[in-house]
Amino acid sequence: MKSTRKGLRDGDLFNDTYDRLNCSECETTLKKENDSDEVFSVRTCPECGIEFKELR
Repeated sequence: MKSTRKGLRDGDLFNDTYDRLNCSECETTLKKENDSDEVFSVRTCPECGIEFKELR
């Protein structure tokens, strides 16, 4: 699982005009899952199933 920063650098993700993270492959907005015990959130593409970690 890559971080969102690495995904943006590698071209796997992009920000839209409203600064939302989108998957470059299918251009779908990533969903955010928060776990209160973890330091990071998990961003998941609903179409592809690709997951990225995002530090809070």
